Amino acid sequence: METIIGILCGVILPAFLIIVGIIFLIRLRFFFILKPFSVGKQIISSRSGFSSLAIALAGTLGIGNIVGVASAIYMGGYGSIFWMWISAFFAMGLKYAEVYLGMKYRRKSKDGCYYGGAPYYIYEGVKEKHSENFAFVFGAIFAVFCVLNSFTTGNLVQINAVSSLLPIPKIIFGIVFSACGFFIVKRGIKRISKVSSVLIPVLSIFYIFLCIVILMKNVSSIPDAFFNIFKSAFSFRSFAFGSMGYTIMEAIRYGTSRGILSNEAGCGTSPSAHASSSNEDPHAQACLGIFEVFFDTLVLCTLTALVIIVSSPKSSLSPLSLILDAFDNGLGSLGRYGVIISSILFAFATLLTQYFYGIESLNFITKSKRWKHIFLIFFFIITIVGSTIPMSLMWYISDFFLAIMTIINLIFLIYLRKKVAI
Repeated sequence: METIIGILCGVILPAFLIIVGIIFLIRLRFFFILKPFSVGKQIISSRSGFSSLAIALAGTLGIGNIVGVASAIYMGGYGSIFWMWISAFFAMGLKYAEVYLGMKYRRKSKDGCYYGGAPYYIYEGVKEKHSENFAFVFGAIFAVFCVLNSFTTGNLVQINAVSSLLPIPKIIFGIVFSACGFFIVKRGIKRISKVSSVLIPVLSIFYIFLCIVILMKNVSSIPDAFFNIFKSAFSFRSFAFGSMGYTIMEAIRYGTSRGILSNEAGCGTSPSAHASSSNEDPHAQACLGIFEVFFDTLVLCTLTALVIIVSSPKSSLSPLSLILDAFDNGLGSLGRYGVIISSILFAFATLLTQYFYGIESLNFITKSKRWKHIFLIFFFIITIVGSTIPMSLMWYISDFFLAIMTIINLIFLIYLRKKVAI
């Protein structure tokens, strides 16, 4: 299984992301690169899109920004951060495209609320040239993988990564974490949105503050940190020993997969959050999607990586100990407990949003309230169980579902590319 996932995430997925990313860069005429101020203007002028952006950021600003980055460095080396940046660069066009399509093909419920996402634009796009049943099959296939991903990436990985951070039994932590999540999601999307719109900005500011303080204390080491990232991305020393191919593939694999885990661009989940925006036009909301990738990967993930590189010891035994040691070395107990609190709350925000993504995908497949109740119960049982499962297994499962779901979404983004405009 490890070999299959290695090829899938280390060769197929990065190549596909770059190819489709180039297609949309050309399709969009590089507008967000050549005219970044136009994107900024859309972001600043956006009002009703903020709540949907908060939900989407809650889904992306999760454990991937902290433990996910540590995992990428631990298993793929410093060079994996370079490939995170590369994947984010191409992912901006993909995020724009999927959010644009999510807005274009969204629907309006009887109570006046909007809903939509990847299953809906896959269905509507295919239906334009084929039968409804044929189109539904493809939408449902993606929806199934989105539901599975909400169980794994959005649930198991989040709880598993933070369940050992506090000095209490993991099962107790899992029960409390699950109960808090259950209480909030039972109150619906409006409560999820309200919690996210408060929690995410405060958390982001706090986490950025911790990182900047550590980096200011080690400011002279920052140039060397960037040098090590670029040097490790293309290790010529490894080439001399005949292992360059393996080293680079590992860096690409973990940089790309953790990058997607972090910013979710191209995998088709966050369009569900953006589609709930009340009155933003597709272009304006899609610009918020670009900001999502930029802030998530190029800001938060980079800050995490730099903190690890400038202050972490070489003897850490796991990704979790790597990140804890880095902040402990940087700020002592304040840094250690600060990153613990940030990790737990980021993971909790992601859990809420991924529940929303899963239930929206399930809603595409069936309108039965019984299945929604089953999903609700099963989702939070998994939260409890996930707190005690070995972490390495979680990353393999998460990488597999995330890769398959992303590939499916990318295929349909290409299919619907002419529907995307600026």
